[in-house]
Amino acid sequence: MKAIVNTDKAPSAIGPYSQAVKAGGFLFVSGQIPVVPATGEVVAGGVKEQTKQSLENLMAILNNQGLTAENVIKTTVFIKDMNDFGKINAIYGQYFMKDAPARACVEVARLPKDVLVEIEAVAVLS
Repeated sequence: MKAIVNTDKAPSAIGPYSQAVKAGGFLFVSGQIPVVPATGEVVAGGVKEQTKQSLENLMAILNNQGLTAENVIKTTVFIKDMNDFGKINAIYGQYFMKDAPARACVEVARLPKDVLVEIEAVAVLS
């Protein structure tokens, strides 16, 4: 069985997908881009601000289910420019300070709304 997760504290899906899905003891969080939930607009600023907003959106979905960053076991970070890896990593590290999850980071040609970063996650339900 699966359960769809949705919260107004994170951006609405911009396509035929769910913000997150609970199944088999896990929460699968769709890729979060740096859209401000209240406005539907991409956050102002550069890659640091975009990374922070993407992670805030991810945390909002986790928090909606009573979870925290410590429940995250795997993330995938999609970035537009691998030269930004250090800046993204610095912000990312502020959210995953203890027992960091497994992670993949890949450079992609283009992301939705032409953002610079997108982050998805898998968390274990407590």
